[in-house]
Amino acid sequence: MNKSHLILLILVLFTFAANLRADESPKGDGFVTLFNGVDLKGWVGNTDGYKAADGVLICQAGKGKGGKIYTAKEYADFIFQFEFKLTAGANNGVGIRAPLTGNPSKNAFEIQILDDSAKKYAKIKPTQFHGSIYKRAAAKRGHLKPVGQWNRQEIRAEKNLITVILNGVKIVDRADVARFKKPSKGHICFLGHGSQVEFRNIRIKDLSPPDK
Repeated sequence: MNKSHLILLILVLFTFAANLRADESPKGDGFVTLFNGVDLKGWVGNTDGYKAADGVLICQAGKGKGGKIYTAKEYADFIFQFEFKLTAGANNGVGIRAPLTGNPSKNAFEIQILDDSAKKYAKIKPTQFHGSIYKRAAAKRGHLKPVGQWNRQEIRAEKNLITVILNGVKIVDRADVARFKKPSKGHICFLGHGSQVEFRNIRIKDLSPPDK
């Protein structure tokens, strides 16, 4: 094989690998993309506190930035997948089955997003670790990637059971939240708490039976 043919083969293989990575999920797997990569269409709330850039949803830091943004649609049972990248000491959250008003950590459920390796969080409780159902169910600590690297997370809500998987590790395993008597259906939201956090590849699979 001459040099030009070898270079061409390498380029073809590289392109194939890139396309495969960009579409890892088979068509028809039931997942729907929630962020189009260019704007906040499909989201409501404090959309001015977030911005879209290069296929990434950025929760901005600073006064008046961040805050809560919600999916326009409500969900009951679902699998919610996304990737996120933390800044040092960052604090955010994912509200699930949330109404459009109030604090999801109180009137629904908040899945903690937190750089819990930061010194200022050294003494937090297990129900405040990253991935915990905030103040309701503890998560296993120590599975976040270093600050500045992308993490992959899945939140699965089925009836009263909630599971959280971080970077392939089940950190909350079918926590039963029935006793908290919170809504069984609502919006999914990101809960900016004043620090920058980036999100991408945000998608959901609705597990609820179709309305009759």
